[in-house]
Amino acid sequence: MTVGILSIKLIIRDSHSLKDKRRVLNSLKDRVRQNFNVSFSEMEALDHHQYSTLAAAMVSNDKRYVNGSLSTLVNFVRTFPQVELIDYELELL
Repeated sequence: MTVGILSIKLIIRDSHSLKDKRRVLNSLKDRVRQNFNVSFSEMEALDHHQYSTLAAAMVSNDKRYVNGSLSTLVNFVRTFPQVELIDYELELL
């Protein structure tokens, strides 16, 4: 069994309040949940209106599948227009 954990650091430049940030992140989370079979949640920078750290987790028997799916998720987040990807970390256990 393989567990994949993806940590994504984002900046939301057009966010001027926590309400703006929540609107953008909820949209992103909804789109991710529709397209990927992952658990997805905000983890850090909860009180900062322009920065966010999101985490995604996936479990499978196939290590290559987990790695490929989470890499595709990173590319998906890169193309999401309201956020800018700062950094990410992918870990397979």
